[in-house]
Amino acid sequence: MLRWLPESVSTFSGDIDALIRLIYYTVGAWFVLTFAVILIFLVRYRYRPGRRAVYLPGNTLAQSAWVLVPGLVVLLLDIGIDIYGERVWEAVKLHQPPAAVQVRVTGKQFAWEVLYPGPDGRFGTADDRQLNGELHVPVHQVVHVTLGAEDVIHSFFLPHLRLKQDALPGRQLTVWFEATVPGTYPLVCAELCGTGHTGMFGRLIVHTPEDYQAWVKAQWPSS
Repeated sequence: MLRWLPESVSTFSGDIDALIRLIYYTVGAWFVLTFAVILIFLVRYRYRPGRRAVYLPGNTLAQSAWVLVPGLVVLLLDIGIDIYGERVWEAVKLHQPPAAVQVRVTGKQFAWEVLYPGPDGRFGTADDRQLNGELHVPVHQVVHVTLGAEDVIHSFFLPHLRLKQDALPGRQLTVWFEATVPGTYPLVCAELCGTGHTGMFGRLIVHTPEDYQAWVKAQWPSS
């Protein structure tokens, strides 16, 4: 039922997919049940000759139960989803493991600028390396991405990693991920940011450890 989701390639994407499935099937089952009851009532209480409509004021417990019981069920389902969702949120947003790779990504109309700190590990020095629209990372390594925006709000979205975070002008926000499958994946903007929004594409390139070291060597040959 959820095969339309992109391939899951990060350490926390499975938890997010489980949350999506929980919401999807819970809401789907409730939707089917609700409309099944409506259809049954439409047939059972349809107009028939000689049958008069009856007004129910809803002031008895048995009549009020038709509202109170479904309301209570929905509340309990929502609490269950919130409890599980809080655990996923805490794991993804509140606890960031130590970084093996750090980069800065700046959204601007209509491109992503990716900045690497170079061999010295510090931003703002002469060995910084800027790429346009390409984010290179090693597989099975924690990556910290510090997000910013140059002009308007953008949204840093890696659908295969289930990672999305708004990039805001005047603020620096840090997100993390750990990719689990080497390959090339889309990096897109998920916030309408102007007339060129639909063309604001980038690429996440997840390397094997050997290929990543070769890429680093090609960027900083003298290191």
